[in-house]
Amino acid sequence: MGDKLEVEANFFFSYHAFMEKSSIPRFFSTVRGNKLHFISLGCPRNLVDTEVMLGIVLKAGYELTPSLEEADHIVINTCGFLEASRFESLKTIEETTRLKKKNSRVIVVGCMVQTHQEKIKKKFPHIDYFLGSGDIQAILQALKEKEKGSIVTEAKSFLEIGEVPRQISTPPHYAYLKIAEGCRKRCAYCIIPTIKGGLKSKPIEQVVMEFRALRKQGVKEIILIAQDLGDFGKDQGYKRSFGLLSLIKEILKEKGNFWLRLLYLYPDEITKELIALIKSDSRICPYLDMPIQHINPEILKTMRRTTSKEQIIEIIKQLRDEIPEISIRTSLIVGFPGETEKQFEELLHFVQTFPLDHVGIFKYSREPGSVAASLPHQVLEKVKTKRLNRLAKVQQKMVKKQLSKKIGKKIDVIVEGYHRESKLLMCGRHQGQCPEIDGQVLLNDHRKVNSFHERYKVEITGIALYDLVGTVLG
Repeated sequence: MGDKLEVEANFFFSYHAFMEKSSIPRFFSTVRGNKLHFISLGCPRNLVDTEVMLGIVLKAGYELTPSLEEADHIVINTCGFLEASRFESLKTIEETTRLKKKNSRVIVVGCMVQTHQEKIKKKFPHIDYFLGSGDIQAILQALKEKEKGSIVTEAKSFLEIGEVPRQISTPPHYAYLKIAEGCRKRCAYCIIPTIKGGLKSKPIEQVVMEFRALRKQGVKEIILIAQDLGDFGKDQGYKRSFGLLSLIKEILKEKGNFWLRLLYLYPDEITKELIALIKSDSRICPYLDMPIQHINPEILKTMRRTTSKEQIIEIIKQLRDEIPEISIRTSLIVGFPGETEKQFEELLHFVQTFPLDHVGIFKYSREPGSVAASLPHQVLEKVKTKRLNRLAKVQQKMVKKQLSKKIGKKIDVIVEGYHRESKLLMCGRHQGQCPEIDGQVLLNDHRKVNSFHERYKVEITGIALYDLVGTVLG
């Protein structure tokens, strides 16, 4: 059984020396033709764009290779959201140009090209071609071009419509479904509207068509993604989160025992109607990624957030009351301009008083072009680091408290494969854990598992830092 499981688990991903160093997703196939190697950085929306390019090149007869050194063409899909993201993109380009074979061509695409093309050109003058974040459908032109070139139009984001080929690169049991691009919000710290442009939503029938296509491929968990799911359809006339409500209701008409996960839903769009809908159907994962960023009223106002401290707390209470088993993920920023020690202590107290299941903590990044970049009272880097460490320690205690509530419970877990460090353990996820970003369920007794990517009933017996530990019952 073990060999069968290992082959199945590694079908979509190939791990070689270069990947182990950089932990970057890479994709492969076995079609004859010129050899291509793809590297995808950044968020799941970027990954979907990479999958579209994969579909286009495979349909055109290219061969994808897991080996950087064997590739005739290397495509790097960059992220330009934060300074750290841009640093990772530049480092990846540098590593790639150092390790590639002599005559292979490098094509750089995506968000960082859209905003920092000249900087990349100056640092890496030998790059062969550039594609903007809204121009990925021109990947074949970039591959066939003999001379150096660039296609960076005003189309800042790509939203596939109609019969655009897409090759899923995630493990076969889950996939992302991008329902919108761009952003209509104007948070003071963020440059997403500058990079990706304004909100563009897909028609509901298009989303449902793509959902059905994923289900036909055997996908069991479909993760809806956008900059803010709650804004879906507002560019088409929907008010508040009614576009999202209408979309989910259409999806729920589809038959089958799938999981539907909602990723990135701002608190101002979480309504009583949406909570009731999540509660009404067990196929909707009791899980919300709800970025709140801070809790102090003055900081929230300066950030240009549209929800108050009282509203955020009320939403958390409603979610806990109506859906007791819900897992809530959020993101928090420390060191925003003007943040005082007292305001930071208020954030610490909030995390202790209203424990959240998963929290991503970030130091404020002073992004050129954002409103916050020009604000007075910028916080020192050493102060940001100290606050991040303090908040992380508090959150770790809260995670332990939240996870302990699940000990003794029997829950459905999708078994995903062996643990990367030991085949004595298998790993899986329950509905309250999103792939790649949250913890896992570590299975120390998995004798009843006979295939990966299937659901099993698991009894939770303990916790290990951010993970649960359990026994497979069958």
